Amino acid sequence: MSMQDPVADMLTSIRNAQAMGIQQIRLPHSKFKSEILNVLKEEGYIESFEVVDVDNKKDLSVKLKYYQGRPVIEKIKRVSRPALRIYKACDQLPLVRGGLGITIVSTPKGVMTDKTARAQKVGGEVLCTVE
Repeated sequence: MSMQDPVADMLTSIRNAQAMGIQQIRLPHSKFKSEILNVLKEEGYIESFEVVDVDNKKDLSVKLKYYQGRPVIEKIKRVSRPALRIYKACDQLPLVRGGLGITIVSTPKGVMTDKTARAQKVGGEVLCTVE
């Protein structure tokens, strides 16, 4: 597993696990990944996640969500990456599927959805889009 872009690795693990129908995955822990997973949980894209301690090493245990045998997350795509950061003002944040999906944004007030960022009138780095 490449650790050049840990967020992209996390999103790819989620995408691959849901393609295989896996219920629960384990990822290396970081506070930033926990914040992204918290947004996904609040929006109903994953069931739950928790920090587990295995051999003096913290991991994230993520329980994925399915509806009628199909994954709830249809598409999850990384937008900003280490080589090309994408920053947007609150009025320029992209709408995903006309507002049916979400954009996860890292702002000075924390990691949040595009709707919350517009309501609080803050912009930031566009991390990923979820449909």
